[in-house]
Amino acid sequence: MNPTGQSAVFGRRKEPHTVIIARGNEIRHFTIRPWLAAFIGSALAAIAIGYLLATSYLVLRDDLIGATTARQARMQQAYEDRISALRAQVDRITSRQLLDQQLMETKVSELLERQSQLSQRHGRLGPILERAESEVGTAPAAADAAAKPDEHAGVTGSIVQPAAYSVASLTTNPGAGDTRPFSLWSTRSDPLPSDSAADRADRLFVSINLSLKAIETEQLTRVATLADNAYKSADAITQALQAAGLPVDSEFGKSDAGGPLIPVDGSMIFDSKVKELDEALDALDHLKKEARKLPLANPAPGHSVTSPFGVRTDPILGTAALHSGMDFRAPIGMAAKVTAPGVVVKAGWNGGYGRMVEVDHGNGFATRYGHLSEIDVTVGQKLAAGDVIGKTGSSGRSTGPHLHYEVRHNGEAVDPLRFLTVGKKVEQYL
Repeated sequence: MNPTGQSAVFGRRKEPHTVIIARGNEIRHFTIRPWLAAFIGSALAAIAIGYLLATSYLVLRDDLIGATTARQARMQQAYEDRISALRAQVDRITSRQLLDQQLMETKVSELLERQSQLSQRHGRLGPILERAESEVGTAPAAADAAAKPDEHAGVTGSIVQPAAYSVASLTTNPGAGDTRPFSLWSTRSDPLPSDSAADRADRLFVSINLSLKAIETEQLTRVATLADNAYKSADAITQALQAAGLPVDSEFGKSDAGGPLIPVDGSMIFDSKVKELDEALDALDHLKKEARKLPLANPAPGHSVTSPFGVRTDPILGTAALHSGMDFRAPIGMAAKVTAPGVVVKAGWNGGYGRMVEVDHGNGFATRYGHLSEIDVTVGQKLAAGDVIGKTGSSGRSTGPHLHYEVRHNGEAVDPLRFLTVGKKVEQYL
């Protein structure tokens, strides 16, 4: 332990170092403590080390900068390669998405167009189906019901309301039926190992398209069926009238035709079928109007015939005589109804007929209603089929209450049974 409290810095001297500076007459002295000397020495050493490091950096800087630049260049090149790969992948995905989007838009456009066509057809079919319902009804189907029970059933219902389908039902069973694509209904040529959303969308569109096609086919089938029914009804009416020898306009219906086969699209086929149905309904309507003018109804339905048309034994004289009409058993006061539309030409007492009404139906046809107890019409009055002309009785040359009914053509009496038989046959069609 140094008793003076000072460390030996310069050699082994015990005393502090004193620096004396003499300049002319001025003398200065400084005492250097050991700690100050250590500090100055440390500072000088740090400066020397810093100088050496700076010199080394300046010497090696070019190499360091070159290495750093090369490393940065390698990293930049790696990043650019990665970005290029990602950009190429994005381009491929974008191109595929654009292609799928274009195909999807094409499919949706086709679906919307076909749905619009179905809506337009529904609007066109509504009025004509109502007309077909009133004109055709179910009469032609009755003859074929035993052999083909489903052919004519529900004809109008299945056309007016197109078959419904839901996206949910199609997605749950996308592979039902034949789903082979046609037109642009497949976006993928190579099968993928996984069931992707695009594949499900493809099957969904194919199923919807097939459903719409089935609706169109069903519409065409039903329209053709209605046209056939109309022709069958017209044929049945015509055959019944011709078999009875009654006048009928037979210039209607299908005619013989021929020519080269020229394919047409679905719209032209539909228009052709609708036109054919409209023509068939026009022909049937015309034939019905002509048939309704004829006295085909029964003047006393549910009442038996007491005396037919033709030669018979006169009920009063007991000799052979011509009976110009048919007698129906009827009580006094029963309503007598006209059997076809027409105009009253006679209404009053007429000899052996007693109280009689004669109605002109046009085309040379007329009917007479004799032995009435009351007349409820006047000459010149227009009547519809089924109108009451009076009440039955036993007026005139009669042995009891009954209705005497005659049918005349051009003033000549004809057998009313012929008309009643035809009326029974065509009743379901009229």
